[in-house]
Amino acid sequence: MEHLFSMQPYEATTENITITVRPLYLDGQSDAIARKFVFAYFIRIENNGHEPVQLLRRHWFIRNASDELREVDGEGVVGQQPVVHPNKGHEYNSYCVLDTFEGTMEGTYLMRRPNGELFYVVVPRFTLRAQAN
Repeated sequence: MEHLFSMQPYEATTENITITVRPLYLDGQSDAIARKFVFAYFIRIENNGHEPVQLLRRHWFIRNASDELREVDGEGVVGQQPVVHPNKGHEYNSYCVLDTFEGTMEGTYLMRRPNGELFYVVVPRFTLRAQAN
């Protein structure tokens, strides 16, 4: 049976867009001896503004416990460039594999307003920590 260890939610708001992240350690997919620690993270993008916004790109900074930094930059999230309408939210989940039992992730989303204006939304730094059974 898969053991799931839910961690606290992290939240940040930029220009009426609230990002909530809930990381989760996936014990059953991890292998401490092989130094493979698997974490899922669940993200909710909430639009508290008055116009729709579209998520165009993501930029992640992933740091392990040895302070090694990995950057991930790409289009959209999980293959999508979702439009988030006013007073609505978009949710998705993804995962990260670390070679240490703990690390952090943080980043930005590049968003576009209907008039074409671009702006960045902060994804708050969140901690990934393996938990023993």
